[in-house]
Amino acid sequence: MTFRLEIEQEEDGRWIAEVMDLPGVLAYGQTSEEAKAKVQALALRVIADRLEHGETDPELLTISFAVG
Repeated sequence: MTFRLEIEQEEDGRWIAEVMDLPGVLAYGQTSEEAKAKVQALALRVIADRLEHGETDPELLTISFAVG
């Protein structure tokens, strides 16, 4: 499964990245790369938690991210 990421720069200069397919999974960074790395790590933690509790489909065992 490929998760779509959106990355934008805020008015204060920070960058925000959001995983569009996982509501509420977003992270800030000082650079776009930092925001992207943080949101990917958060998404993986959320998915791992869902897998651990049987709340997600096993097809998520193959994961990739695409900035869109």
